[in-house]
Amino acid sequence: MRIIVDANIVFSGILNSNGKIGDLLINSEKYFNFIAPEFLRYEIRDKYKKLQSISGLNIDQIQEAEYQVCKDITFISEEQIDYKLWIEAHELVKNVDVDDAPYVAYAKQFRCKIWSGDKKLIKGLKANGFVNIFTTDELFELRNARLK
Repeated sequence: MRIIVDANIVFSGILNSNGKIGDLLINSEKYFNFIAPEFLRYEIRDKYKKLQSISGLNIDQIQEAEYQVCKDITFISEEQIDYKLWIEAHELVKNVDVDDAPYVAYAKQFRCKIWSGDKKLIKGLKANGFVNIFTTDELFELRNARLK
């Protein structure tokens, strides 16, 4: 099952790779095919200092956590997304957070769900009729059901 991973999930996984999000990202390759926009790689590197400040980890530890969390994510170039899907995605998020349009466009392109911890995004998308979204708890339950 393909799943679009948004930035807040990846950052949470890096900050706490031993938590539920880190566990899902690191130990779910048999169950999920994680996808993310290519720009997320650069966004992570751009936030190294902030990640260090929040976590108290040094740069080597941040980079190791990033590697572990991102090793099973396929990063896909934004150019591979159909232009009309960018327009549709923008319409769905324009009253929520336009920065989240890429995740919606990717979900539409690959016909899959978004994994997000952003409650405002989840609520806003559902209010706009977009329900292809997982919370961490939903994804965790789905993986556990597949383990049985």
